[in-house]
Amino acid sequence: MYRKDGENYFIVDAHVALWDARPDNQRNIHGKQFIDCFYDYHRNLSPETEVWPYEEFLYYGGERLMKDLFVDGYVDHAIFQPARLGAFYGTGFGQTEEAFALTRKHPGKLTYNHCFDPRFEEAGLKQLREDAARFGLKGVKLYTAEWQGDSRGYKLDDPWTYRYLEACRELGIRNIHVHKGPTIRPLDRDAFDVADVDKAATDFTDLNFVVEHCGLPRLEDFCWIATQEPNVHAGLAVAIPFIHSRPRYFAQIIGELIYWLGEDRIQFSSDYALWTPKWLVERFVDFRIPADMDEYPQLTVAQKKKILGLNAAAMYGIDVPAEGRLPAPAVV
Repeated sequence: MYRKDGENYFIVDAHVALWDARPDNQRNIHGKQFIDCFYDYHRNLSPETEVWPYEEFLYYGGERLMKDLFVDGYVDHAIFQPARLGAFYGTGFGQTEEAFALTRKHPGKLTYNHCFDPRFEEAGLKQLREDAARFGLKGVKLYTAEWQGDSRGYKLDDPWTYRYLEACRELGIRNIHVHKGPTIRPLDRDAFDVADVDKAATDFTDLNFVVEHCGLPRLEDFCWIATQEPNVHAGLAVAIPFIHSRPRYFAQIIGELIYWLGEDRIQFSSDYALWTPKWLVERFVDFRIPADMDEYPQLTVAQKKKILGLNAAAMYGIDVPAEGRLPAPAVV
């Protein structure tokens, strides 16, 4: 828990990963392109003191993850959101077995979400059911620009995706996290377009669609969709490190999200290990909208507490100690 100026902030990092991008795990040049693009995001949006050596960035392991999140980073609970990227990496990019082993070892601190790809059709549906039972899934992470055979992406409103979403409904997997943000080399930018969120959210009102990276660079499109679909939420991964390198841009992002969605549908995410949560949490708590951007009101302490952890805790049923909760509304 983060404490500042007499306030306690319960922190849920809603988007973390444990990846292996070392050369031995790269299937082809695309594996190197992908992690190099990740590293460029990391290096260009981080304070100089927070930049990792490249070799450490390729693989850091569970012990460092636990230290960076829970010892140094103020995090109370974190949620794995893995990307498979099987066309680029031999054992996949996100390391399922290592991440799930950590989750079992630290059940009060970690939740493991898994992934599916509807292009595997019936075989993939069978695997989803097995994964739901094995991992106790409450959520899944979808990467709609992932390559599979000759296909370089799919959409949430494809017929096979709908069959998988119907299975999620049956299996009690309520939280659908979708990467809809900046492209990553060599993936195709248009495969991350947010438009398909609209139809899926309308047709599956009992599921939560957490749009990771809040649709950037299509923030306006995302906000217009999310304002009319109450089951669409915004994840701040990739958006929040602009608090350092482009604070006015971040002010615009958070200001638009508050205006269109409200503070109850925004979730903090460090996107570890792209960035570590410590400096992001500290800077977000201290953040103020620039005075000349007065179309956006200042964020309140209560809004910051919801975004930093209480919203994701409510979505995932994570217990929040009394000291980290908001005061109960006064009874009139």
